[in-house]
Parts: sequence; C-alpha cells; structure tokens
Amino acid sequence: MAKHIILLTLVALSFNLLAFAFEPSPLQDFCVADSTSSARVNGQPCKNPALVQASDFSFSGLHLPGNTSNPNGSKVTPVSVAQLPALNTLGISMVRIDYAPWGINPPHTHPRATEILTVLEGSLEVVGLIHFQRNVGTGNAVAIAALSSQNPGVITIANAVFGSKPDVSSDILAKAFQVDKSVVDQLQAKF
Repeated sequence: MAKHIILLTLVALSFNLLAFAFEPSPLQDFCVADSTSSARVNGQPCKNPALVQASDFSFSGLHLPGNTSNPNGSKVTPVSVAQLPALNTLGISMVRIDYAPWGINPPHTHPRATEILTVLEGSLEVVGLIHFQRNVGTGNAVAIAALSSQNPGVITIANAVFGSKPDVSSDILAKAFQVDKSVVDQLQAKF
C-alpha cells in the first residue's frame, strides 16, 4: 500500500510540474532598440515608447537584388536589429543573399546564432557549421536565411585567420595549413 501512495504522489508531482511548464508572457509588447543610448546591455536598451515610430517596425529592401560585382560574386543584405529596431529582444534576424553565377558567400560562422537557409532561385552548394554557399548554376541565385538572434554576428574565416590584428605568425599558419611560409605571407598580404 505504501508503494502505491508513493507512486501516486510522484505522478501527482509530475503533473504539477507539467502544469508550471509554460512560456511566460512578455513583460512588455515591444522594446524598439534605441541606438542613440549610451547604456550598455545585452542587446540594446529600449526606446521610450512615446518616441517609437511606425518606421521602427518596417524594412524595405529584401525584394531588391544586391550588387554581386565584387570578388566573391555575392551580396548579403542583413535585416537585424541594426536595420529593423523593432527586432530588439525578439531573438531573430534574417538576410537576403544574392549570388552571381559561381559566386560564393565565403566560409563563415555565426557566434550567436543558428541559421536556416531557403533557396528562392537557382542552385546552391551549402555546407555545415563553418559554412559557405556557392552558386553552382549558370544563372543568378537568391536565398533567404533566418537566424536565431537579433544580432547573430558573422566571422568570415579567411579574414579571421589571415587578416587578424595582431597577425597570427606566418610560421604557425604555415605549419597548421601544411604549406610553405611564402604562401601564408601572400595570403596575409591580401587582408
């Protein structure tokens, strides 16, 4: 009999715990970013609600093709809290990426976000955690990516490795990449 009471108590406690597992309502309806504030917080401080404008809630430009006439053959158009202040505290952002034929979005990572990419036009080769995209078609390609942060950040691997200041020693990079030091020197000169 004592075993049944303990079991029923555990089941009842489990149900009580489940009853308290819910998504709490936000403390406020919105927190439009105040980019002029000198306060430093995780994210951006909220603008005085009396100063909020309709333009804080809209972004125009994702329908416009980006200029891909650059060495990478791609253009990233971000929509983060910097471009759309109403995204502040919502934990989401997005980008439009345009690719010329055989254009790339160079290998990179997002230190504060995960990403999901949808190809709207063309064919892309897409890979992994340190990821890149390459247009493998003969025409232009377009993709939209959603990121799980209002400020996902981006670290482009080539810039981080070969363009860091202070420089990573070319001896170290030559050994890590198993190439001659002159190759590393040549790469570092481009950044």
